Amino acid sequence: MDTARPQVRFSPLGFGASQGGNLHRRTSDEAFAAAVDTAWAGGVRYFDTAPHYGLGLSERRLGAALRSRPRAEYVVSTKVGRLLVPSPETAHLRDPEGFDVPADHRRVWDFSRDGVHRSVEASLRRTGLDRIDVVYLHDPDDHWEQAAYEALPALVELREQGVIGAIGAGMNQSAMLARFVTETDVDVVMCAGRYTLLEQGALTDLLPAAQARRVGVVIAGVYNSGLLARDLPPSDAAYNYQRAPVEVVGQARRIARVCQTYGVTLPQAALAFVRRHPAVVSTVVGVRDAVQVTETLRRFDTEVPDQLWAALYEAGLLDVQP
Repeated sequence: MDTARPQVRFSPLGFGASQGGNLHRRTSDEAFAAAVDTAWAGGVRYFDTAPHYGLGLSERRLGAALRSRPRAEYVVSTKVGRLLVPSPETAHLRDPEGFDVPADHRRVWDFSRDGVHRSVEASLRRTGLDRIDVVYLHDPDDHWEQAAYEALPALVELREQGVIGAIGAGMNQSAMLARFVTETDVDVVMCAGRYTLLEQGALTDLLPAAQARRVGVVIAGVYNSGLLARDLPPSDAAYNYQRAPVEVVGQARRIARVCQTYGVTLPQAALAFVRRHPAVVSTVVGVRDAVQVTETLRRFDTEVPDQLWAALYEAGLLDVQP
């Protein structure tokens, strides 16, 4: 990154803490703490969370799991844009947005200056941290004006005050992220699902813009919602948070078979592919427990032969020429 930008030292592999918010099903405090311990032992020093994840549960668990660690040795990112507002009248229900937690708060979109300050203050309380290393605008797809002209200036103020470090945006699309890179003062962006072994749309907009502006790119959603997470994708695999179309499953299976001929699995290749791009500073993978962390570390450390990328390109299964 440019020397004028905050210097955040991301570990190549990042810990995605959405499952610490009980995404899809319940996870115990002990299982999540063991996942953090295992990741730390494996060299992971970047941890990503958000208020959205379990209505604050992920932030609380992550802060507790990191409390005994030397603060200078790890990086934590969280997000703004969804304020958590108490909702005692729905506390007897379950959260309707996929997290197995009581619906005792509701999410309110807010990219205003006041909303940003309130969100950061709340995240500091939940995590127990003295500062937050990276703060992303969380899914501002329908809120460009307020996000760009109110939220980001507020984050710049907090960055200048030393309350937070780097600032950016995290989204499931690349086009608006490219706008943030070229039109605003972001330091880093998180792109989920748009630069993977299956699809490389970010090559046409975000990644060249990030290289030109020397903005770091964190890749999330590297398995495209699970489609690339198994050696051979099943017919009912998920893609973009829903069941994958038959033709998409077919493409993933063709990629998997080419990978097999080079002695690597589809998930191993998926992780290796994204970190080859010079703009990518870290790859965040969502993990639930120590078993998943151990498997992710093993996959991440696997050597993948360069010939694989050429074979995928020649087979028409990769947009970027090696």
